Amino acid sequence: MDGRMSFTCLCLLFQLILTVGFGRSAEQREAPSTTFGLRTVRRNYVEGKQRRSSFKMAIFADLHFGENAWTRWGPHQDVKSIKVMSTVLDHEIPDFVVYLGDVITANNVAVGNASLYWDQALSPTRERGIPWATVFGNHDDAPFEWPLEWFSSRGIPHTSCNLLNSSVSGGFHRAVFVSLLGKSGYDCFKGTPRMELMKNEIENNTLSHPRNGPKELWPSISNYALQVSSSQDPNTAVALLYFLDSGGGSYPKVISRAQAQWFKHKSQELNPNSSVPEIIFWHVPNKAFQRVAPKCQIRKPCVGSINKERVDSQEAEMGIMKILVKRSSVKAVFVGHNHGLNWCCPHEKLWLCFVRHTGYGGYGHWARGARILEITEQPFSLKSWIRMECGHVHSEVLLSS
Repeated sequence: MDGRMSFTCLCLLFQLILTVGFGRSAEQREAPSTTFGLRTVRRNYVEGKQRRSSFKMAIFADLHFGENAWTRWGPHQDVKSIKVMSTVLDHEIPDFVVYLGDVITANNVAVGNASLYWDQALSPTRERGIPWATVFGNHDDAPFEWPLEWFSSRGIPHTSCNLLNSSVSGGFHRAVFVSLLGKSGYDCFKGTPRMELMKNEIENNTLSHPRNGPKELWPSISNYALQVSSSQDPNTAVALLYFLDSGGGSYPKVISRAQAQWFKHKSQELNPNSSVPEIIFWHVPNKAFQRVAPKCQIRKPCVGSINKERVDSQEAEMGIMKILVKRSSVKAVFVGHNHGLNWCCPHEKLWLCFVRHTGYGGYGHWARGARILEITEQPFSLKSWIRMECGHVHSEVLLSS
């Protein structure tokens, strides 16, 4: 059965655990939780005589939309990135998509509202009717960096900037030129803050399920939890998904102590006995990834296909990993950021996993793809693999053993 056509058949319920934040209506702030009936595909597995339901996620990382938008190269890369996402979505037919940071290259975006590029990156998922969540990366609200070539003999294009037409569908650009000399002054180069990017996404997309998170965690924004519930009982959790903003761009690359304490209290509130498996998502790897990184070739127990660079980690450790390793329910942490890494390696009793560079923006000439996660219940399992842009699948690993 086609996953998009099966939207009417309830299999797994995805429940949002609402953390009170800012940028939401008064009614939404007052609600302790909001339940979303996200209809997903029932997949049957023949394992003896048992049938199991599953919940499949595709993770898109480092898309870098809007990079070098003033060149022919930049818009062409965005078109290619949309093709990669479309290929993955059509092969896997996931129930949910995670945008794992660096959705845009904000330091290259010379527009008054970078949400126009952000919206284009979401378009393949939205057009297929698949719900999604997002978390910020270090490039998503980075300050604009003036290109050196603009200071050549041709001069600086100081009277106009390229603005992506938000009505464009399928990834094709149509450049429109807007004056910088009106009321907005030089707004085209001011950048778009995290809060504004999140506000625009939530308000304009019914299938979007991220949240700002608690205001006391500011300037960190995308901190929230989602619950995957049983197909048999919507009140029974199969897994808890936590999303954390790992910083970078407008502030240092770090998961703060306040965020670590938020996770500690939130996970204790939602899962006091650690009986429900927990899966963690953020963008920039922390220093634990450096410690488990393969030295050269990827060898067991690690699983993956590329190990082409050193781990570029967060700037400091503020306690999040100590909390994670103490929770027996935490199964895996997924990160992006390093385009030349896609391995999973065990650390203590959990797994640390890079996903796969999905976008054609950003550095590196490695083939693009996406990491896929599949949760099954009765009994619980968490399996992952890489789906390439050519359709090939590799690096399958069981993360729940």
